[in-house]
Amino acid sequence: MPKIPGIRHQDAVRALEKMGFRIVRQSGHIIMTNGRCRVTIPRANPVNAFTMGGIARDAGLSPEEFRELLR
Repeated sequence: MPKIPGIRHQDAVRALEKMGFRIVRQSGHIIMTNGRCRVTIPRANPVNAFTMGGIARDAGLSPEEFRELLR
């Protein structure tokens, strides 16, 4: 079972913005960057839990850290 739940893409964007990520562009996916790395969030509700785990890993966060940002 994934450690990160499937969540709405808006919640994922808000959580990453708390870490300093900003939206670069939007279309079918939302591209965000913090200047060092770039993550791509699909516009899906909910975003698959396994996909969210990969996004958190790409952003340099552990599943526990990402869950804390969702609060």
